[in-house]
Order: sequence, then C-alpha cells, then structure tokens
Amino acid sequence: MSDILQKILSTKHQEIEAALSVRSREDIVEEAREAPPVRDFAGAIRARIAAGQAGVIAEVKRASPSKGIIRPDFQPAAIARSYEKGGAACLSVLTDEQYFQGSADFLREAREACSLPVLRKDFIVDPYQVFEARAMGADAILLIVAAFLPPDGVVTAATGRVAVMQMLELEQLAHDLGMSVLVEVHSAEELDLALQLTTPLLGINNRNLRTFDVTLETTFSQLARIPEGRIVVTESGIFTPQDVAAMRSRGVHAFLIGEAFMRAPEPGEELARLFA
Repeated sequence: MSDILQKILSTKHQEIEAALSVRSREDIVEEAREAPPVRDFAGAIRARIAAGQAGVIAEVKRASPSKGIIRPDFQPAAIARSYEKGGAACLSVLTDEQYFQGSADFLREAREACSLPVLRKDFIVDPYQVFEARAMGADAILLIVAAFLPPDGVVTAATGRVAVMQMLELEQLAHDLGMSVLVEVHSAEELDLALQLTTPLLGINNRNLRTFDVTLETTFSQLARIPEGRIVVTESGIFTPQDVAAMRSRGVHAFLIGEAFMRAPEPGEELARLFA
C-alpha cells in the first residue's frame, strides 16, 4: 500500500480529462447551478455539539484500498436511512470508483433517502470536481492537504504557499456554491497550512495516507495547536465507546466514521450503540 495517495491522484487527473470530453466545464457549471438546494453541513455538526451531543459524520463506503470489500450487501439508500434513524448529523459518501468502488449515484441515492447533509468523499484537486460535487447533490467537499503537496510530502515555504493557494481557490468556489468544506490533515505541518483556510471544519485523519497505519495519537497530538472557533473532526480508528470517550474527554466532539458502521448488520444501530 506504499504511497497509494500518489496513485490515486494520478488517476484523478486522468478522470478529470476524461470527464471533460463528456461534459464541458460550462455544462458542469450549469448542472451545479441547477442542483437541489444545499443542506447546511457545518451547521448540522455545530448544532449537535451545541446541544451537548457528538456530531457524527457517518460514512457510506463499500470498499477501501487497504481492506478490500467492507460491505458486500451495499445499499446506499437503506444505509442512509439507518444512519439518520441512528442519530447521524451528516453523511459522507465515497464517490471514487477505482480505489473505493464508490459512485456519484451512491451519493444521489443516499441523499434522496434522508434529510441529512452529505459530504462528497473523494480526492478533490480541480475546480471541475467542485462543480461536479454540487451537480450530484453534495452539500460539502473534502480537501486533503496531502493531495496538494509534492509526492514526498515535504512542506517548504514554497510548496506550502502553492498548496494553500490551490486550496483557497477550491474552498472559495465551494463556498460560492453554498457548500461546506472539510479540510483534512495528518501532521503538524499540514495543520499549519489548513489553518490558513477559512472553513471551521478541521479533520484530523488518524490514518497515514501513505502507509495506512492508524493511531488516535495523531488527533491528540495536534489539539493544543488548534485555535478557538475550529471544529475538530477526528477521522479513522474509532471503533469502541472507549475511543469515543477518549476523544470527547479532550474536547473532540465531531467524528467521521465508516468501517466500524459498515461492518455492522445495521449501521445506524451500531452508531447509536457507539455513542450511547
């Protein structure tokens, strides 16, 4: 699984070129403008936290590069309804086809089946994908800081400046379309770049995207450096009520969880059990 991120990013650029041969930028912009009204993704999480609850972004995911098929019986609409019943604040739906066996249709099906705001979980690197996200009905997009850095992941003054400029462009476009943005980091260096964006949603992924190793210490180690006003979303590695309690005792009240729910017979019931 060494450096799967670079393989995925190479595929993304190829996919964008292929998409442009089918739908022009003008066409996708028009589709985005005609999409259903945006649901307030960041607001839904903020409301749960204000009420003293956990803001759970429940993921609709069929497979992953590291684990293969996670849920053979994969029905996005049924999963979305189950999550809503179980108390999710929002959904995250994988749309990457080659590596996660996702689909834009899965996002549409999940969103239509419930009233929850939906994040397009993909590797967004180009404005075309932001318009594409809104066209398929997404209420939020994910920006992964590592996707804007050189292959070695080293942050210098120059590479950091370029990454921030690229992310700010995509963030502004998403905000112009009414969507929320979740910016994701894996290290202190990436955090410094993410904090230059305006979005309140700051995801800390406990999974190293280059090795796929997971440790909750990734979130814990960054908390002291995060200013007031940001909503920390811990991602990956949350499997037990003890994991949840450890996060909440440190002031982390927003969670993005997929695998723990996807392996359960009834995902929403597992969500309710984990956050009881």
